[in-house]
Amino acid sequence: MSENLTNLRASAYRIRRFALRMGEVQGQGYIGQALGWADVLAVAYKHTMQLRPDEPEWVGRDRFLLSHGHYAIALYAALIEAGIVPEAELESYGSDDSILPMSGMATYTPGMEISGGSLGQGLAIGVGMALGLRYQNNPAFIYNSMSDGELDEGATWEAAMGAAHHQLGNLICLVDINNQQADGPSGKIMGFEPLADKWEAFGWHVQRVDGNDLAAVVEAFDQARRLAEPKPRVILFDTLMGRGVPFLEQREKNHFIRVDPPEWQQAIQILDQSFTEGNQA
Repeated sequence: MSENLTNLRASAYRIRRFALRMGEVQGQGYIGQALGWADVLAVAYKHTMQLRPDEPEWVGRDRFLLSHGHYAIALYAALIEAGIVPEAELESYGSDDSILPMSGMATYTPGMEISGGSLGQGLAIGVGMALGLRYQNNPAFIYNSMSDGELDEGATWEAAMGAAHHQLGNLICLVDINNQQADGPSGKIMGFEPLADKWEAFGWHVQRVDGNDLAAVVEAFDQARRLAEPKPRVILFDTLMGRGVPFLEQREKNHFIRVDPPEWQQAIQILDQSFTEGNQA
C-alpha cells in the first residue's frame, strides 16, 4: 500500500472512531452512515480539497456541502480529522450550546457551509454557488454530498439539469448509495436504477465506484477534478452502512442507531483491533 493510501486509511479509521465517540455521548445517532461514508470523507478532506484549517472561510477554499444534514456526525468527525474543529468538542456533541448540533447548521460549526436537513436542496444550492464562483473567477470546486434517498426529490433532478445547462465543471456531486433510508431499502421506496444512465442522460460525467475501496475513491476524486470537459461531474459511491463494525454492518435497520451503553466501547474496540491488525499485515 502506498504511503498516501496508508495515511488515508488512518484518517478513515480516525473519522469512524470520532463518530463512534460522539454517538456514545448521546447514546444514539446516524452512525451507520458515518461509518459507511468515512472513506469518502477521508479522501475529500485529507487528499483532494483545497483548505486552510486555521482559516475555514478562506475565499479560495473548496466548498463541501452536506445536503443530507443528518450525516452531520460524519462531517464533524472529518472536520476534527482535518483540524478545523478541535477534538475536545466531540464531548459536547448534541448538547445545548454545542457547536456540533445533531443536524448540521452552518451558523454553529466552522467548516459547515450550509444548513442541511430538508433533503433534496443541497444540489440546487451547489449550482448557485458554482455559478457564483465562476462569475468571481474563483477556481474553487463545489462538492455536494448527498444521499440516495435524495434521488426521490424532484428538486435534485431540476438542479442536475440546470448544472448541465450551465456547464458547471466546478461542481462535483457525491452520492452515497447505501440503499437504506428511514422507511426502508431505498430501491424499494423509489427505484432509481439504472442510475449512471440517468445522470449521463442529464449531461453529467459519471463514475460509479466502491465507496469503501480507498484506492478507487482516490482515483474517482482525482479523475473528477482533472476532467477538462466543461460539464458537471457525479461520483456514485456504493457503501456499506456500519462499515468496520461487523455487528452494526449486519443490522437489518441501521438508518438511526441506538445501542446498549457497553456496545459503544465494544464497537470502538473492534475498530481499533481491525486497524491494528491491518497495520501489522
